[in-house]
Amino acid sequence: MRIGVMVGADRRRGGLDDLVEQAQELESRGFASAWIPQVFGLDAVTAAALIGRETERIEIGTAVVPTHPRHPTALAQQALSAGVACQGRFTLGIGLSHPVVIEGVLGLSYARRASHMREYLEVLGPLLRGEPARFHGEEYRVDLTLDVPEAQPVPVLIAALGDRMLRIAGRSAAGTILWMTGPRTIESHIAPKLRAAAREAGRPEPRIVAGVQIALTSDPGAAIERLTRSMAVYGQLPSYRAMLDKEGAEPADLALVGDEKALDAGLARLRDVGVSDFEAVIVPVEDGADERTLQYLESRL
Repeated sequence: MRIGVMVGADRRRGGLDDLVEQAQELESRGFASAWIPQVFGLDAVTAAALIGRETERIEIGTAVVPTHPRHPTALAQQALSAGVACQGRFTLGIGLSHPVVIEGVLGLSYARRASHMREYLEVLGPLLRGEPARFHGEEYRVDLTLDVPEAQPVPVLIAALGDRMLRIAGRSAAGTILWMTGPRTIESHIAPKLRAAAREAGRPEPRIVAGVQIALTSDPGAAIERLTRSMAVYGQLPSYRAMLDKEGAEPADLALVGDEKALDAGLARLRDVGVSDFEAVIVPVEDGADERTLQYLESRL
């Protein structure tokens, strides 16, 4: 199981220079990947391109870019350009986001979600492989070829949680990138359905990238109490709520919190259920916890 770290999630270090420095540090310490969130701050794909110019080895991915606000041809052009800047080390993570954002904030339709993603990939996928996109559907009608100098194919991960989205991810993407999804649910729901869809489509073994909060601490009770307050909003979002209910958990229950033995057990469990990439979201639950947690993860590479 490869170990990567989310950068930019800590708002205390959210500037572009900070992101570059974090990614460079992660690379120097041997981490496999750095993941950039797409919320309401820096644009993740743009940041990835700039980070890619300042690093040499580490994979750089987005976690994740919402599809509705960007036409797939625009995102393809941007992603291919980021891939050039990253010298082939860029992975595009995309997702549907949530009704509260797409409808409530942006005023766009959140209807026909699976159909939207299928059509989106019919356009995005070929362009990211360096092929023409010729597709006429209900939402997108595209006939386009891109010519981005020095571009290499860019792999796509989909934030797939439900059955239909897992089928789409298995058949049309390199895998899935998860949040608010526990090991029991990955083992019984995510992994088997994703892999079955990939096999049916004759595709390689799909990646399962699991974003999980983690903190090395001697006071796990206090840490969980803090996370319970800060993470409550995720339990109110329908797609995450469905995964939490499958797990029989609340958001803070999914965090890996405690001493080295506890964290080792949590990582082993994720590895055993088929997670290919651990995306560490390091939470500063107490003074010095973020650096201690980073050192712990570095020792497990």
